[in-house]
Amino acid sequence: MKFFEEFAKFFFLFGLLFILIGGILFLFSKLGTFKSIPRLPLDIVIERKNFKFYFPLGTSILISIILTLLLNIILRFLSKK
Repeated sequence: MKFFEEFAKFFFLFGLLFILIGGILFLFSKLGTFKSIPRLPLDIVIERKNFKFYFPLGTSILISIILTLLLNIILRFLSKK
């Protein structure tokens, strides 16, 4: 039963994290903040006459690093109890 309790705690914290991130993204989108975020060096932009392709590779890598660090901190906190 201990396994299920730990599993439930993990999903509860993960859900709270998603709610927090969703709320922050919602507020930033209402403020128009995302329009002012600069493109990172690895972001790929291809612009043609009637076509625009944007792939945020640098932004994706940065978000991945941040989430990895955040989840490592959370999991270390949960495993010490």
